[in-house]
This record gives sequence, C-alpha cells and structure tokens, in this order.
Amino acid sequence: MTVSQEKPIIWRSPAGNVIACTEKNKVMRENLEEIRIACQDALDDAVLMGCDEQQFRSVLTELIAGLDTAYDPQE
Repeated sequence: MTVSQEKPIIWRSPAGNVIACTEKNKVMRENLEEIRIACQDALDDAVLMGCDEQQFRSVLTELIAGLDTAYDPQE
C-alpha cells in the first residue's frame, strides 16, 4: 500500500493549523509518492546488488533524519 492509498494525512502548520489548501495537499501527496518510488527503486537496487536490506533501511533513515530545511518555519 502506498502513502497515497493510505488514510489521507492532515498536514499542519508549526502553529497547529490545518493546511486546507487543495493544491498544497496535492503537491504533498505527489512529493511523497515520488519519494516512495525513488526509495523503493534504491532498495530494490541495493538488494539486487547483494546489500543487506536492513542496513539499507538504516542508512535511509539516517539520511532522512539528517535533512535540514533552508527555510524558516511559516506560522
């Protein structure tokens, strides 16, 4: 099941307000689906090349945890 097929995510601002804009929610769904596809492809490549699946997942988790935004949070 993909992110887009699961229960819709209610996006919130840092202040806790619901992001109700249809276009913003559409972009978020599309972005997550693109990320899911890229991650799936990379996982499949890693396994096909003989890498340990759990190690790949750990590296991917670290990569995501290390991301920083270039923008200040919007209220």
